[in-house]
Amino acid sequence: MSAIGYEAWLQYLPLAEERQQALSRWFGCIIATETSEVIATAAAELERGLGRMLGVTPASRSSRDNDSGRGCIAIGTFSGSNPSVTRVFGESSARLDTGAEGFAIRTDEASGIIAIGAEQPAGVLYGVFHLLRLIAIGASIGELNVVERPANAIRMMNQWDNIDGSVERGYAGQSIFYENNAIKSDLSRVEDYARLLASTGLNAITINNVNVHRLETLFITESFLPDIARIAAIFRRYAIKLFLSVNFASPIETGALTTADPLDADVKAWWKAKANELYQAIPDFGGFLVKADSENRPGPFTYGRDHADGSNMLAEALLPHGGLVIWRCFVYNCKQDWRDRKTDRARAAYDHFKPLDGRFMDNVILQIKNGPMDFQVREPVSPLFGALPATNCMMEFQIAQEYTGQARHLCYLVPQWKEVLDFDTYAKGEGSYVKHVVDGSVFGYKHSGFAAVSNIGDNMNWTGHPLAQANLYGYGRLAWNPALESDAIAEEWTRLTFGNDERVVRTVIGMLMDSWGIYESYTAPLGVGWMVSPNHHYGPDVDGYEYSKWGTYHFSDYKGMGVDRTLATGTGYAGQYQEPNASLYGTLETCPDELLLFFHHVPYTHVLHSGKTVIQHIYDTHFEGVERADGLLQRWNELEGQVAAETFKLAADRFAEQAEHAREWRDRINTYYLRKSGINDALGRTIY
Repeated sequence: MSAIGYEAWLQYLPLAEERQQALSRWFGCIIATETSEVIATAAAELERGLGRMLGVTPASRSSRDNDSGRGCIAIGTFSGSNPSVTRVFGESSARLDTGAEGFAIRTDEASGIIAIGAEQPAGVLYGVFHLLRLIAIGASIGELNVVERPANAIRMMNQWDNIDGSVERGYAGQSIFYENNAIKSDLSRVEDYARLLASTGLNAITINNVNVHRLETLFITESFLPDIARIAAIFRRYAIKLFLSVNFASPIETGALTTADPLDADVKAWWKAKANELYQAIPDFGGFLVKADSENRPGPFTYGRDHADGSNMLAEALLPHGGLVIWRCFVYNCKQDWRDRKTDRARAAYDHFKPLDGRFMDNVILQIKNGPMDFQVREPVSPLFGALPATNCMMEFQIAQEYTGQARHLCYLVPQWKEVLDFDTYAKGEGSYVKHVVDGSVFGYKHSGFAAVSNIGDNMNWTGHPLAQANLYGYGRLAWNPALESDAIAEEWTRLTFGNDERVVRTVIGMLMDSWGIYESYTAPLGVGWMVSPNHHYGPDVDGYEYSKWGTYHFSDYKGMGVDRTLATGTGYAGQYQEPNASLYGTLETCPDELLLFFHHVPYTHVLHSGKTVIQHIYDTHFEGVERADGLLQRWNELEGQVAAETFKLAADRFAEQAEHAREWRDRINTYYLRKSGINDALGRTIY
C-alpha cells in the first residue's frame, strides 16, 4: 500500500512472481482502435494496472499485428472498429444483455485474446476496471465469460463543497475543487478523484453544496462557466456527467429579476436562457440538484407554489437539452416548538410529497434520504419509498459519517445501506424491495438510481481514516449492484488496498463488518437517534437537541423514553407505511427492538424481545460497546508491520481515539439514564 493511501484501491500492487508468470501469456499487447476519449482512458488504465501488477507494460497496438507469441487484450464497443473484439464476441454480442453501460469480458483460448466489449465506451471503461479488479484479488482469468450491467441508471456522488474551500460535513480536509472563493487552477487531483469514482462504476457528480451560497449561485453564469466546463471535461473522460446544485432564488441573487416565482413568465424565460448557456459550455451537462424550502433555503413556498411547480419550471428549461432536475425531499419544519408533541419531523417528507405524486414532469427525480430523519446510525426506511408510483425517485445515502463517527470512528456503512435496500415496502405486494423501487423496476420509472454525500477531502488518503475508504468504494459497488454482499465488498476493498495476505484480509474484513454494530452499541440506543452535540454532531449530548427547534427529540423523563409515533396515540407516522409494516411498527408487541424508541414511548422497565428491560439494555450495550471498541484497537495493533507504517500509525491513532471516546459516550449515556430512571445497573458496574 502506498504510504499514505493516496491511490486507495487503485494502486495495483505487484503480484507474486508465480502469478505474474502465469498471467503474462495473456498480456503481450493492448489492442484499442477507437478514438473515443473514454476508451483512451480505459487503455491507459490497462497499461498502468497491468504494468504495475505484472512488472511489464504491455505494448499498445491499433491492430492485431502481434508476433510475440503472447496473448493480447482487446477493448472496444461491439459496433466499433476493433476486429479482435468482433472476433471474440462475433454475433453473440447482439445477444449479450449488457445494456447501455454494461460490459462483457471473454477469454478466447484459440486466438489468445481476452476481449472487453460493450455497447458504449463507458461500458468498456467499467469492464477494464473490473478485469483489473479480478486480477488484483487473485481470480482466475483463463476462462472468463463475464457479463455485467449496472442495476441503477444514475449512480451519483453529491459533493457538499463550498467555494471558500470548506466542505460541509466534511471530515477529510478541505475541498479538492475550490479554495479562496475560486475554482482551483490545478485540477490534477480532481482527475484522480474521477478515476476513483469511475473504478466503482459511478457516472454522475454534483460538484457543489446543496446549500448554495452567494458565489456558488454564480456557477451558472459566465463568471464561472469556463472553469466549470474545465471540470466537466475531466469527468467526461471518465464517463461521469457533471451536475450543479442551484439556488432556487438565482434570478434574484444574480440581480436579474425581483422574483423567483416559478409560474412567472420572466422567471421561466430566465432559467431557459441559463440552460441554453450551460449546454453551450457543457454539451453533456447532467442537470440541476435542488434543495428548496428546507432549512431556510429559498423555494416555491415563498410564492404560494408547491414542489411540483418549482421543479417543473426548472425541468421545462432543461428538457430540450435532455437535462434532469433532482429535487431533494429533505423538507421539514426546522423551527418547531419542542412543546408540540404532534408535529413530527419524521412525517414531513411523506406529507409534503405524497399528495403531489403524478404532478412532476418526466425529467424530475425526487431524491429521498434513506430514512425519514437525517442519516442516523439507526432509523427506519423512509416510507416515501414505494409511496410514489407516478413520480421518479432515487436514493440518497450519506458516505460522510456526520452522525456515525466523522471518520474518527470506524463505521463501515455498507451493511446499513444493505438493510435499507433489502427492506420490503409491499408497494405492489410482497417483494417490492427498496432496491427495486430505486432501480425503477417496481413502478417503471423513467429515471432513478442512487446518490450519496461524499466523504472525501484534500487529505492525502482522501477520507481521513484510512479504513473509511471502504465506504466510498462500497457505495459505488452497491450502486452498480445492490445484490452484492457487504462482506464480499469489504473483501474486495481490503485485497485491493492491502494485498492478499490472508491474515490482514481476514482481520480487516472482521473489523469492518463489526464496526457499525460497535458504533451503535455505545451511542444512541434502540433507534432513538441524535443525542449528539449540537452543530458539529461529534460526541454525546443527550439533551443537546431535546429542547431545540429541529424536531429531534427522545422525550426522556423519569418514567420512560421514546417517541410515540403510533396511529392510536402518537403522531401517526407509523401509518405512513403500507401494511404489514404499518402494523409491525405501530404495535408495541411486534416493533423490532432496534427501532422500539423511534416508534414508541415506553417505561424503562419495558421488556424487549431480547428479554432485557430497556434500561438494562442501555447499560449493557454501552459497557459492551467500550469493550468492543477496545477490541478494534487490539486487532489493528496486531497488524503492525503487515501494513504500511504511516497508514498503520494513522489508523492506530484513530482507533485509540475511538476507544477513548466510546468511554465518554458510555459514561454520559449511562449516567444520564441512571439519574433519570433511578434504576441501578443489575450488574453493579460503575455509573457516575
